Amino acid sequence: MESARSQQQAAPGALAAFARFVLCGGGVGLASSLAVAALASWIPWVLANALITVVSTLLATELHARFTFGAGGRATWRQHAQSAGSAAAAYALTSVAMLVLHQLVAAPGALLEQVVYLSASALAGVARFVVLRLVVFARNRSRATATVRAAHPVRATPADPASLCQAA
Repeated sequence: MESARSQQQAAPGALAAFARFVLCGGGVGLASSLAVAALASWIPWVLANALITVVSTLLATELHARFTFGAGGRATWRQHAQSAGSAAAAYALTSVAMLVLHQLVAAPGALLEQVVYLSASALAGVARFVVLRLVVFARNRSRATATVRAAHPVRATPADPASLCQAA
């Protein structure tokens, strides 16, 4: 009964979910940056970044399933795959932003690079939040399916009283 109740907890509102998203994602992002730096002292940076990105995406997806969006349990494989896709899209957006910056400005300073990168990251983060909330962890899919099923009810035929007596 307790597990059924915890799985049917109410989804947080958009503002609360966004605050949780920033908290979870920011915490994982900060820990990831430290982990990449530590791991890069033992293996090449590119490999360290790839490994930490995979681990941090898995961890963030679990946190978002359990805490951010109130899904009521562990993330499914489908949710992990969709979350990884949205993380890859966010990575691509920030990479393109930096490439465009370097095409437009011959030698951008560190401050300009940080402004562009953080702006692209913020835009990607908001887009990722929307995708996770409306697609990956959407709770109304089962409600929509139930609504379709309820719109076409199956009619039950009354049982013959004589057959009920014979079955007993």
